[in-house]
Amino acid sequence: MEQPLNYLQNLKNHDLLIGYSSQEFKRIATEFYLKLTEIPPQKIIIAEREPIQFLAKFLGACAAKCPAFLCNPDWGKQEWEQVFNLVQQEYTDNNSNYSLPIPNTIMIPTGGSSGKIKFAIHTWETLMASVQGFTEYFQINTVNSFCVLPLYHVSGLMQFMRTLTTNGKLVITPFQTLEFYQKDYINPSEYFLSLVPTQLQRLLQDPQLTQWLSQFYTVFLGGAPAWDELIEKARFHQIKLALTYGMTETASQVATLKPDDFLQGKINSGQILPHTKITINHQTGNINIESKSLALGYYPQIWEDKDNLLVDDIGFLDAEGYLHITGRSSDKIITGGENIYPIEIESVIQKTNMVIDVCVIGIPDKYWGQAVTALYIPKTANTSSSKIENQIKNQLSKFKIPKYWISLPSLPRNAQGKINRQQLQQIAQDFISNR
Repeated sequence: MEQPLNYLQNLKNHDLLIGYSSQEFKRIATEFYLKLTEIPPQKIIIAEREPIQFLAKFLGACAAKCPAFLCNPDWGKQEWEQVFNLVQQEYTDNNSNYSLPIPNTIMIPTGGSSGKIKFAIHTWETLMASVQGFTEYFQINTVNSFCVLPLYHVSGLMQFMRTLTTNGKLVITPFQTLEFYQKDYINPSEYFLSLVPTQLQRLLQDPQLTQWLSQFYTVFLGGAPAWDELIEKARFHQIKLALTYGMTETASQVATLKPDDFLQGKINSGQILPHTKITINHQTGNINIESKSLALGYYPQIWEDKDNLLVDDIGFLDAEGYLHITGRSSDKIITGGENIYPIEIESVIQKTNMVIDVCVIGIPDKYWGQAVTALYIPKTANTSSSKIENQIKNQLSKFKIPKYWISLPSLPRNAQGKINRQQLQQIAQDFISNR
């Protein structure tokens, strides 16, 4: 059988999927693989709700070298129309870097929070490069993972890849059911756990879950920027937090702050994993990534430069090689000729402890170019914008103080905690036009 299925041979005396039948998983994967080998190679859409079905069919498709599109079963009509339009297209490569079609490709969705779905084109080899960089960085041979993130997303998929290919163990449970999970079923000190900031915030509100969280070998935190109060609370409770930097295009993390560094007071995205090289042309600037785990492009287009990815994130590397993220180029607000990065203002607002969540954006303004606007969820009903503004006015330059404050019951975030800024732009503009 093909290489991906070779890992199934280890399941004879090993339980990969805790809480599921590993033998059933092996049977489904093998049968799906054999079914695909009986027909001409074709594109496969995988959108199974059941974890065992999703992962088995993913593995079977990889073994049969069928292009596999990983999809969210909860997408709506608009998203599925985008998917079907994309799947029907064929690969394009203007530079003929590859012989087309490319076998054994894995299309992982990204960009859904903006309303436009893209698929990063990966291969078994790019995902394995990420696994190898991970195990070398953490100096471990076997990875056990407790997964509460979506399997169709790179954050969940890579947890499966690490455990499958290192003979580890994988727990899969929806985050919403975590408080009901039987905590003595596993030894957390042997497991990695991955969270987004809003999930960590929720767990730290429950003393029992906080105590359980503190037992994990490592708790990765990524997907969206974390605010200072959340980080400080995690450190107070001795959570072995590992702040990470990565994306779908890099098959998960390419920089990670190790827990020991975190507990000793460091707050950054950590050092670069061995399978990756990061360069920044200026002292602070856009991040350029070279990595063996880099995607080939966005389906159906193969990138012209397959060795480098210049990303939207702005940051710098300090003298010890730690990566610091300071903002995103596309989020930059220009008001009255001044450049502002929202992450700074959001952090100061979070520190007031008067909001549950906040996002700062710039909206068109005929006098200033853009007006700084804060959309927030107040912590209490009597939390007014004037009270928040009074708390932050001595901590920020005057031009960074939001001109507009919009109180909302919730902010639109996806499953990975990423904010939908496009939707917030519309909310803000509607609010201001109706004033």
